[in-house]
Amino acid sequence: SRYSIVVLDRIIMATRRAQHASSWYSGSKKQLDDELQNYLDSAELSHSPARAIIAPHAGYSYCGPCGAYAYKQVNPENVKRVFILGPSHHVFLPNCALSSAATYQTPLYDLRIDQEVYQELLSTKHFDLMDLKTDEDEHSIEMHLPYTAKVMESRKDHFTVVPVLVGSLKQDGEKLYGKIFSKYLMDPANLFVISSDFCHWGKRYYITSTSLFSFSLFHR
Repeated sequence: SRYSIVVLDRIIMATRRAQHASSWYSGSKKQLDDELQNYLDSAELSHSPARAIIAPHAGYSYCGPCGAYAYKQVNPENVKRVFILGPSHHVFLPNCALSSAATYQTPLYDLRIDQEVYQELLSTKHFDLMDLKTDEDEHSIEMHLPYTAKVMESRKDHFTVVPVLVGSLKQDGEKLYGKIFSKYLMDPANLFVISSDFCHWGKRYYITSTSLFSFSLFHR
């Protein structure tokens, strides 16, 4: 359903497929690797080493170069875990949810989900488990997996990922999850990737120069 999430009671040791490969980004390992390397080579190193980054989740033909500026700041040497927080686009979710899979597939190599951290988060009773279809339909986390794999390739077998689907949180919920994640953010071995929209501009989104001008006049 577009407006509900199937809640599971256990993690199924499955692999989440790279559902958006060959459409939102290249499904070819070599082509994808070359593209990401070119994007990173063109980006400026300015705030490294970053402990947290914000990067877009649009198709790479739109936001690949922009995302590279965030991922360029990542120094993989001391990173043991990569938390990836992405907003839910297809299901209504009043809280946060974790993947029911154990592995995330990318054209570069597969990423292992940190089951120890997952169990810690589940023990708080504030996280649901999403079913595999919900997980594979969502792009906000997946679009960060190839970039994560690329910048962490020197530590390919020595890091894990912690994907989290974020719902429509109210202020109390934001404070709650902020407190939960704060201890992980304090650990220098953890990198946080915050998945953001690239641009919702144009007639498709009802935002144009005219509408912005009208909005400005309204607030005056």
